[in-house]
Amino acid sequence: QVQLVESGGGLVQAGGSLRLSCAASGRSLSAYLVGWFRQAPGKEQEYVAGILRSGSGADSVDYVDSVKGRLTISRDNAKNTVYLQMNSLKPEDTAVYYCAAGGVRAGFNIRRSGSYGYWGQGTQVTVSS
Repeated sequence: QVQLVESGGGLVQAGGSLRLSCAASGRSLSAYLVGWFRQAPGKEQEYVAGILRSGSGADSVDYVDSVKGRLTISRDNAKNTVYLQMNSLKPEDTAVYYCAAGGVRAGFNIRRSGSYGYWGQGTQVTVSS
């Protein structure tokens, strides 16, 4: 079992920055696929970014087009934590942000919520214009 706890959300003005943290307990995240998703009011959940350890041992990252160049996903294995650095925030980034972890299985899709078996409770990010 993996328990995930997000933190770091808050209220920020457009153009500002936040760093979200996803702290894990129970198992090491280093071997897991970890993703960030978000859900804005009245909208469906949306994939934001994901990180996966490749066969070479290096991390491979992926981003949805709307956040490329502004958001950065990274992990600190020693702290068993995955981060989402959010820069140049826009009002449309306002949402509840969730981190999720999943075992790497054949045929997984990093952008699909079904690839993840463990979810945090979410943290609210509000960007004012």
